[in-house]
Amino acid sequence: MRINDIVPVQAKDNHVVFYLEIRRSMISSESLGLYILFPLLVLIGLAFMILTLYFHFNITKPIQVLNKRLKNVNIRGLTSFLSITRKDEIGELYNHFNEMEERLHLAQKEQIDMIAAIAHDLKTPLTSINGFVELLVMQKDLSENERQEYYELILKKSKHIGELINDFSAFTKNELELETMDMKAVEAARLFENIATEYEAELSGLGYELFWKHSFKPSQFMMMNEHMIGRVFGNLFSNAVRYGNQGNLTIYLSGFVQGSSVYFQVEDNGQGVPEKDMSSLFLKFFTVDKSRQTQNGGTGLGLASCKSIIERHGGEISAFHSPYGGLGIRFSVPLQHD
Repeated sequence: MRINDIVPVQAKDNHVVFYLEIRRSMISSESLGLYILFPLLVLIGLAFMILTLYFHFNITKPIQVLNKRLKNVNIRGLTSFLSITRKDEIGELYNHFNEMEERLHLAQKEQIDMIAAIAHDLKTPLTSINGFVELLVMQKDLSENERQEYYELILKKSKHIGELINDFSAFTKNELELETMDMKAVEAARLFENIATEYEAELSGLGYELFWKHSFKPSQFMMMNEHMIGRVFGNLFSNAVRYGNQGNLTIYLSGFVQGSSVYFQVEDNGQGVPEKDMSSLFLKFFTVDKSRQTQNGGTGLGLASCKSIIERHGGEISAFHSPYGGLGIRFSVPLQHD
């Protein structure tokens, strides 16, 4: 055998060996890649499952529960509040829903109470009128003086019904006006002093006194409807005179700024309001004493109207026991910022 015939065979074997070595190296790299990639894929899969479960139980499921509750909202009967202890956006959403549902039920209750109150207030004088008319029809032997007395009583009760209807109409009109009222910047000191001087003269004519003071600065303004706020003061002074039951009635008006709000207070030295009735003063048709309502007039809509006006301005109104001995009413209006 010639040498030339042997060398190519050795060369071919070297190439094969080299190829096999490269192939083994590639296989080892692929295996190493698979060993690294497989656990990574498992970890990614587990992370995806954990995220899916997290989103389901922490976002999707709470929203599904809220959605289901929204479909079954019943304003006639509050079953139970949606319970949640979370402090995040979902928890805040649940709390807002509970507040909305509670307001719906309160609105429904107010409507029912309003109808009942209107029916009661109208039924009382109508019953009296019917009784007097029956007496006039049945008793033919009544003297002229007795007939005249019954006619006067019927007229009095009829006028009372008219006053009630006017009060209901005025309250409704007031609520409608609140939806479209215009606001403008009003200087707190000017408004306060105008109100004080107006009612100081009016109360003096009735034999009562008004003491007033404020700590407003000329640069302090409020965004408000001055006519509506004037109604609030009118109702508060009227209530103080009507229900104060004091021969030497004195009313105290004060004003000040606290935080970002302007505060006004109307207090008196009258008989005040029992503690048990304090929280109900601003409910529609609520009166502390029905006999006082009949005697002094009024339908229990004055303070409810005040509450609507103040809340429409973005403020708050509350009642308290005045250190002067009677009732105190405090309300606020947001201070205008530059």
